[in-house]
Amino acid sequence: MSVRSTAFIPAVFKNLTFWVLIAIISGVLVGHFTPETGKGMKVVGDIFISIVKVFIAPIIFLTIVLGIGGMGDLRKVGRIGLKALLYFEVVTTFALGIGVAAAIIIRPGHISRAGLDINDASDYTSKAQQAFDWWEFFKTNITLQALILAIIVGIALNYFSQRERIVATLYKISGFVFKLLKLIMWLAPVGAFGGMAYTVGKFGLQSLLPLGKLMLTMYLTMAIFIFLILGAILRFYKIRIMDLIRYLKPELLIVLGTSSSEPALPNLIHKLERMGCSKPVVGLVVPTGYSFNLDGTSIYLSMSVIFLAQLYDVHLSFTQILTIVGLLMITSKGAAGVTGSGFVILASTMTAIHSIPMEGLGFIIGIDKFMSEARAVTNFMGNAVATIAISKNEGDFVDREHSLNIE
Repeated sequence: MSVRSTAFIPAVFKNLTFWVLIAIISGVLVGHFTPETGKGMKVVGDIFISIVKVFIAPIIFLTIVLGIGGMGDLRKVGRIGLKALLYFEVVTTFALGIGVAAAIIIRPGHISRAGLDINDASDYTSKAQQAFDWWEFFKTNITLQALILAIIVGIALNYFSQRERIVATLYKISGFVFKLLKLIMWLAPVGAFGGMAYTVGKFGLQSLLPLGKLMLTMYLTMAIFIFLILGAILRFYKIRIMDLIRYLKPELLIVLGTSSSEPALPNLIHKLERMGCSKPVVGLVVPTGYSFNLDGTSIYLSMSVIFLAQLYDVHLSFTQILTIVGLLMITSKGAAGVTGSGFVILASTMTAIHSIPMEGLGFIIGIDKFMSEARAVTNFMGNAVATIAISKNEGDFVDREHSLNIE
């Protein structure tokens, strides 16, 4: 064996991407061949996500406070915030429209109902019949609470005479938190294994065939959105979408394995700063985008509603479709980056629509977990592109040679 080949082996084993990929494949095999064992792995994936979620609130708080306080210019904060919200609203609305258009053109709801099992949806259906309470949502959503508190503290910090000293201290705390999280992320393969083993063990592969058309339609639509829509936005700023995907490959695999974009949020912040986005823009746009810029969730919600209408042969007029899109423009902003949140928002939206039978949610729950990977990846890429676009637009992007090749 040559010196070159022996040097290559340790590098592979030290690569987190390699272990996450191995974990995903192992999880699928365990879930398929030993379903009961696979179902028992749910707790493993849940524990990993729970550990990472402990870091989410402090990281959002620190990045936003440093983003606002580090600028020292509230007018710039307001300008970036306004640009971000405008961008989020336009792109997510466009995503909703694409979801509706794809469902109407491909008609995934015109499939056989044979083999569909809705028994596991009873708990979700009962929750869906409860009115959506925004105040309750706010009280239980620590991400949104951290976001609002950070904005208030960041603005107030600009009026302190010791602002620079406080900001320097917060930077040190932020650095420590990120280093600690970097160590925790080596548990990502364990979380990815647990999530995939449970998914395949619980629902199997054969039972999902009747809903394959919906899954295929959704994955295809989200791929088109990423490569064409997000790709066009990046192309405008002279960046290729494939270069960004390669740069964020380890984080994308973590998102794919855990079906959640939250575990990759800290690494996304770090990598966007390393590739040239300014720290203040990253600190404002990324955490805010995780609550308000959910492109994948928007596509999932609009397509699922149209799918269920087709499944029950419910004719929706153009006015009704516009009403649904308008409603989803509001409810989709309430979906966090946590696994399963998209289904909860779908249930809440269905409650308000009335014209489509609520039991239709049972057809979605069987494959919701499989579609959550596509949702999470699209949400993740959407926030990465949004941050780059706003940073470029602000003139706060530092072009670094080979920045997308940084590992």
